[in-house]
Amino acid sequence: MSAPVHADLVVHGGTVVNAGGSVPATVVVAGGRVVAVQDPSLPLPPHERAIDATGSLVLPGGVDPHCHVGQRLGDYAQLDDYGSASIAALWGGTTTVIDFAIPDPGQRPIDAVHERRKLAEISRCDTALHGCVIEWDDSTAAQIAEMANTGVRTIKLFTTYKDVVMAGPDTVLEVLRTLHAQGGIAYVHAEANHVIEDAQALAVAAGEAAAGHMPRTRPELAEASAVSQVLATAEHVDAPVYFVHQTTAEAVDLVRDARRRGVRAYTETCPHYLYLDERTYSSEHPERFVCCPPLRAPETVAKLRARALVGDIDTLGSDHCCYSTHQKTEHSHDVRVMPNGLPGVETRLPVTFTQLVVRGGMPVERFVGMFATNPARLNGLTGKGVVAAGHDADLVVLDPALRRGARSGDLHMATDYTPYEGEELAGWPSVVVSGGRVVLDADGFHDPGPVGRALEADPMPDHLIT
Repeated sequence: MSAPVHADLVVHGGTVVNAGGSVPATVVVAGGRVVAVQDPSLPLPPHERAIDATGSLVLPGGVDPHCHVGQRLGDYAQLDDYGSASIAALWGGTTTVIDFAIPDPGQRPIDAVHERRKLAEISRCDTALHGCVIEWDDSTAAQIAEMANTGVRTIKLFTTYKDVVMAGPDTVLEVLRTLHAQGGIAYVHAEANHVIEDAQALAVAAGEAAAGHMPRTRPELAEASAVSQVLATAEHVDAPVYFVHQTTAEAVDLVRDARRRGVRAYTETCPHYLYLDERTYSSEHPERFVCCPPLRAPETVAKLRARALVGDIDTLGSDHCCYSTHQKTEHSHDVRVMPNGLPGVETRLPVTFTQLVVRGGMPVERFVGMFATNPARLNGLTGKGVVAAGHDADLVVLDPALRRGARSGDLHMATDYTPYEGEELAGWPSVVVSGGRVVLDADGFHDPGPVGRALEADPMPDHLIT
């Protein structure tokens, strides 16, 4: 009989929650991995440290599939870097962050990947990357193959922001087809640019281009139109496609219906589209809520939440963009110029746990699928998103009954505000384990230093989520 494993850590007394089910269990950790999820009636193995999770849930560490870290877009640079962003992520129960390597003007996509990987060397949590292609040329196919060889198998495409990052329909088609051959999947920001430019021109003519009028400058129709076009392209070339930050039930339904007829199409939404609505643009600081797509009407938000609750939305991405109130205010008179995006890598878990599980009654197993399991699968990150033997020891312990107010002064993102100021939220982590290291517990945060690994995505199977 083999000797019992000597564990670095045991987490006992809690209920382990995976996307496939929940069970009372003891999680045994050694060498940065889960080595056993054992019956709680069994004695604890020899261990260096034990965490009592009685009354709490033990979830897999979060995988944030949509996070912008310290990027410069136009005249505005986000205020964080991989050090501060990863610390904030860990405070919020996210142990893997996936960022975007968006090329600067004239920069090759593969060079943007190498540059981002270098910047990520100071990360406290594991990181992965999406590439980005703006315009197809004779070198692009070879660059996509090179990206895949370095473990980057997801590529971002924008159907808006003309003359900045927008990819035309021909480029979208070529990337979808070429990336699929490399075992990858395209991530699409889907808004019809011609509709948006016209809506913006009409808003300017009416004197309504300021932050308080954000919704009219990027209408819901623009999203549905672009989703339909990209789905048709994906179906034509028989390639998978993933839509980021969907905001309407109509867009979600288009993806759902395409999947039912065999298109491998997937939907992401974000905490702010489930929790907030366009009434925030009538607040004292409407500029703080400017994001693309914009926050929608209350009835649209209610329908989107309904789609999430029945399982029509696959993942939750923060779409974290760390700007200050000053940056957002400087050109708040013109949403075409001001920086858009909300800080949220730290609040992704409590905001969505509160809205979907506590208020909406979503089974916590389905929530875990959206928060961790599906983002890992849809990015080829084996070893992530599941509490199981052989997987990375990324764990979140939370008391579902605990409530705490969201206050910018208590958060750790490199900004001076949170869109959820004063909101009473559940789902705050009490313990976070990242790569087998306890980084958050009752004594506070324990900075592990720049230990985050640059993850390489595996080729993805044809059917990632049924």
